[in-house]
Amino acid sequence: MNLDSKNLPAITIGIFTLAIVGWLAYGSEGILKTLGAKDTRLLKPDDPKIVAIGQAVYLANCASCHGKGLEGQPDWQTPKPDGRRPAPPHDVSGHTWHHASALLFDMTKYGIAEAAGLENYDTDMPAYQDVLTDEEIIAVLSFIKSTWPEEIRQKHDQLDQAAARRN
Repeated sequence: MNLDSKNLPAITIGIFTLAIVGWLAYGSEGILKTLGAKDTRLLKPDDPKIVAIGQAVYLANCASCHGKGLEGQPDWQTPKPDGRRPAPPHDVSGHTWHHASALLFDMTKYGIAEAAGLENYDTDMPAYQDVLTDEEIIAVLSFIKSTWPEEIRQKHDQLDQAAARRN
């Protein structure tokens, strides 16, 4: 093919057509994923729909222990007489934001002992793998993160980035 000025409009139209066909075939997410531009963060605290779902799931499944306002149980750092710890807060006063999103997901889905590789760790926190879908767990964690101040959310994002580099 000759790349003179007579062929440029046809080449431009061809490239444009390929782009449209690709968009239709893969959708915007597929194109962005192929180009490496898709948002790959596990949690979506800026997505109002996901956060609203997460809040509803949290209130139905988590608030009875962790509090409606994410405040946790009183004196959450002191073990109870049975050796188990009270439910921690998920607001900024707790330690939730000190853990990468993938670990938070695993602790919620599989339980703390399995996710953290702890033997003989006894907790009141159940595993939710047979209760919530992965999407619901992500929505709950997204809701929790959405309540944190921007500075804490950025620190958590940096923690996620560091964890991703290690994997």
